[in-house]
Amino acid sequence: MSEAPTAWQTSACILCSQNCGIKVQLDEQQTEIVRIKGDDDHPISQGYLCNKASRLNYYQNRADRLLSPMRRNASGGYDAVDWDTALGEIAAKLEAVKNDFGGDKIFFYGGGGQGNHLGGGYSRTVIQPLGVRYRSNALAQEKTGEFWVADRMLGGWNHGDFEHAQVVIFLGKNPWQSHGISRARATLRDIAKNPDRTLIVIDPKRTQTADLADIHLAVRPARDAWLLAGMIATLVQEDRINHAWIAEHAEGLVSVSETFIEVDVTDCAEKSGIDEAVIRSTARLIADAESVALLEDLGIQMNRHSTLVSYLQRLLWLLTGHFGRPGTHFLPLTLANLAGGKETGVSPVLGSRLINGLVPCNDVATEVLADHPNRYRAMIIDSGNPVHSLAESSLWRKAMRHLDVSVCIDVAMTETALQADYVLPATSQYEKAEATFFSAEFPDNMFHLRKPLFQAPEGPLDEAEIYWRLAQALDLVPEGIVEELMAVLDAEGRDGFRDHVFRQLAAEPALGAIGPGLLYRTLGQTLPEGMQNGAALWALCHSFAATHRTAVEQAGFSGEGMALGEALFDGIISSPSGMIYARENYDQMWQRLPGGRVNLDLPELLEVAATLNEQEPQETSADFPFLLAAGERRDFTANTIIRNPAWSRKDQSGALHIHPDDAARLNLGEGSSAKITTEAGAMPALVSLNDRMQRGFISLPNGMGLTYPDEYGVQQQTGTSPNELTVSSQKDAFVGTPWHKSVPARVEAVD
Repeated sequence: MSEAPTAWQTSACILCSQNCGIKVQLDEQQTEIVRIKGDDDHPISQGYLCNKASRLNYYQNRADRLLSPMRRNASGGYDAVDWDTALGEIAAKLEAVKNDFGGDKIFFYGGGGQGNHLGGGYSRTVIQPLGVRYRSNALAQEKTGEFWVADRMLGGWNHGDFEHAQVVIFLGKNPWQSHGISRARATLRDIAKNPDRTLIVIDPKRTQTADLADIHLAVRPARDAWLLAGMIATLVQEDRINHAWIAEHAEGLVSVSETFIEVDVTDCAEKSGIDEAVIRSTARLIADAESVALLEDLGIQMNRHSTLVSYLQRLLWLLTGHFGRPGTHFLPLTLANLAGGKETGVSPVLGSRLINGLVPCNDVATEVLADHPNRYRAMIIDSGNPVHSLAESSLWRKAMRHLDVSVCIDVAMTETALQADYVLPATSQYEKAEATFFSAEFPDNMFHLRKPLFQAPEGPLDEAEIYWRLAQALDLVPEGIVEELMAVLDAEGRDGFRDHVFRQLAAEPALGAIGPGLLYRTLGQTLPEGMQNGAALWALCHSFAATHRTAVEQAGFSGEGMALGEALFDGIISSPSGMIYARENYDQMWQRLPGGRVNLDLPELLEVAATLNEQEPQETSADFPFLLAAGERRDFTANTIIRNPAWSRKDQSGALHIHPDDAARLNLGEGSSAKITTEAGAMPALVSLNDRMQRGFISLPNGMGLTYPDEYGVQQQTGTSPNELTVSSQKDAFVGTPWHKSVPARVEAVD
């Protein structure tokens, strides 16, 4: 590092999708983060930082760091091996699976987390030449239903202008804890203290966000569909639809109206637990508002009728004209589209619908274990921990041991790594150039490539390097190609390099399969120190600039032809706090909608909506009388990349929240122990009485149940792992997303 030990350095938080800009100071040895503050120069977060980011040093400095490749031995333990041995053996075993069964029997999971997406891009250096066809990641257990609906209605995923909306609605979302909007707590306070604005929260629990709300619709757990159907029926039956807006901007009103004119609002009120008068008055408020912005999240995306609810909530604000203008909803212009909603086939064993190429997470372990010729036989897991983070951990452990070969790439010996055949140690997110492709802004769109803060220890490698070496072990790299490209770079610069690359690809299209690795090994070596992982962005910048030239120019970049892509790439590489890469207005955004119009009519979802009054929902039973929300965000829970329980300042055990009346009936007191039982199994939990919960509704936080070495080096588990209790077969009928927020459960007192 060239900076003095006490100099402030820029980076980003990696604990949620917002990736707020931070500035950090390191200790004199430059091994510890000693101070953290918000980065005022970050274009979006603008100095904002939540309470969790202050403890990022618990991620970087850890007792469980993996420093050598590990190979599973015959006794089930692990032996350290050198990189050449590990990669050579992995290459041979992957090649054997490809030759014997086909490359499509090799499954890829992960490829990035909340703050590390570049490694996933470099994975293509290996998985594309191997013929890997099936993949998945966390988006497939959270967002694919919403993406599928949004794509068919709007041509892409939408976000809301919460900073300027008159009415703001959070559906199954507690941004006070889980964020999801820029400068979350500051924005919430601004809305709450403005008498001209209205905050509506739809959530079974009285959350911190609900405390700030003008209207809290405490819907019965898993009954959001009935609430929203009743609101839409009110709009249709009382003719509070914005007909002028729809005539100009939308198609499909007739089908929607024919469905909801028949919906019984009284029945919807009874089933949702919300008074009919409140349902109707809230619908009227939305219809009469100048602007409305709504955000859904895991409370419904991991719940029953999740895909239907994603559709119904969009009908609610589209029928009233709250799209495509300030204070409403927009389509972000992303540098790389992670929110694709296209159907891309079906999975090979269960025939499940694939959205954007992603196999439903709840199906992966089942498809490994199936007695089927097309079952997955090998797996590469990159920056993911599916054994802990996906449904039914016991099934995942069994599936991992059923594979012919499994490889895990991570910084620590995670729950998934402990089931893998090979574990490859990666550098941390603060030891390499890294970035995230989450972007939900308008009219300005931002990208932040952050430089490394620390020198990596000996042993771990960047994912780009891991995949490049694995490609070499698989004999995928033509002899002399790197030297040839480097010679062109040295002699002709990036312009000559670009022209040469395009000629090479035209002559040898197969080179494109290892393109990311080639860029890393050639162009990456010419970038500023520590920034070589940013090389893959070069091709992306050229593609984006060619497709969205006007938006890039409106962000302040210039250049004729392909010079615009070069300018964009240079801007990203040289902007330590991030930069605005594209700027649009609403007229330009409308042009990105298919045909420039909104589609309201999704027949299969309308068909389900039409049956809601006929349904008699019964989520619980005598054996399982509670509904468990597995994976709630709380003050000190986030994604599981911080494994050290000491990072949490309170509730380190991740207590079970239960209403005091339920606890009294079960003879449970504050701090007592309970056993939670579901169809998947049973787990113990510490009890915390919480009158914010509805009766019959319980919750466990996310991020718990991880192991970490104590002061003597002995692995200890802290808290209850929620996915020991979730069930893989409990999933959405359309896209297979899980019902983690409404798992039938039994609670008993234990000694």
